Amino acid sequence: MKRIILILLLLSTVVFARKIVVKMGTLAPEGTDWHGMLIEMGQQWKSATKGKVQLRIYPGGVLGDERDMVRKMRIGQIHAAGMTAEGLSEIVPDFSCYFVPLVYQDSEDVQRVTNALLPDLEQKLEDNGFKLLYLSELTYAYWFSTEPIKVPSDLKNKKFFTWAGDFKWEQVYKKAGYNPVPLATTDILSALQTGLISTIPQPPIYALAQQSFGIADHMLDLKWGVLMAGIVVDMKTWKRIPKKYHEDLISISRSIQGKYAESNSNADVKALEAMKQYGLKVHTPDDNEKDLWFNEVERVSSYLRGKVIPETIYDTVIKLTQD
Repeated sequence: MKRIILILLLLSTVVFARKIVVKMGTLAPEGTDWHGMLIEMGQQWKSATKGKVQLRIYPGGVLGDERDMVRKMRIGQIHAAGMTAEGLSEIVPDFSCYFVPLVYQDSEDVQRVTNALLPDLEQKLEDNGFKLLYLSELTYAYWFSTEPIKVPSDLKNKKFFTWAGDFKWEQVYKKAGYNPVPLATTDILSALQTGLISTIPQPPIYALAQQSFGIADHMLDLKWGVLMAGIVVDMKTWKRIPKKYHEDLISISRSIQGKYAESNSNADVKALEAMKQYGLKVHTPDDNEKDLWFNEVERVSSYLRGKVIPETIYDTVIKLTQD
């Protein structure tokens, strides 16, 4: 009997001491602020849990695009991901609230929508087996192209990137008269080099980090969409982490995100200045050109509302951003 008790005690000690390695994927290239944030977060997680929880980061899309990461989390190959609303919408379609073009022109727009919808989004993620540690505005996407784009008719003549597997958006663009080319994000640079695409919506910090601006060396200075960043952990892994650490891990994640939000606000400006020195040409639309873009989005909205973006979600976003 004593021998059995001793064995059980030894086993419980081993289990208690076992480290939990959280494998996390992200598209963020090495050297970017977003990647640096994840590294710092991992260091603080390790310290707060006395080494029991360790974060192993796979950056730069080495695990595939965000849909691949969601699939790998579902089958247990990885346990967490730092991803955009694109990946999150693969789990909960209502994250498409951040896909309405041109409506997010400043942080106040983003915050109003987030405050209204986040509690429901978090609950739906948990219902689908994922814990959201935080969600925030990262940056904005602009049109980068090999030739100038000034008005919507210019874009219609271009072949541009759209997320592979996002068939609804591909059909929306085609019905609206555009030429989308579905690609994995890891194939963007080679597609630009070979001429498969000539245009891509992306943030300046990504254009600089991935050096895509060397080919797509024209930018339209108009915020096409907001890029949201969040961290999700699959619930099985989250439940393996002792509850006494949960609050600390969430707090660390949010505090580091807040710290980097300040630097992110200037990151695009610095990236643009650097790219301009190497030949990037930026076109700032005048009022008439802006009107053409907003009128075009209004035209295309009939393809989005109720088809790609749920009607109630779409209407809520429009109402909140136009008040």
